[in-house]
Amino acid sequence: MAQQSGNKPSGVVLKVVLGLVFLGLAAYLLIGRLWWKETWVLIKGSVGPFLILAGIITLAIAKE
Repeated sequence: MAQQSGNKPSGVVLKVVLGLVFLGLAAYLLIGRLWWKETWVLIKGSVGPFLILAGIITLAIAKE
């Protein structure tokens, strides 16, 4: 079913506004509230597995 051309721009604007609201809420909760310590622990705990994955991918690319 074809969409009307008038609905497409309003849908894009709605998605952009909703995305900005989500980002603002996330920033408020992570930085402005008490979740910063838990977020920092999560970030530090994710660095090791991320580096392992990056190393495996690098080795797989170098092998080719």
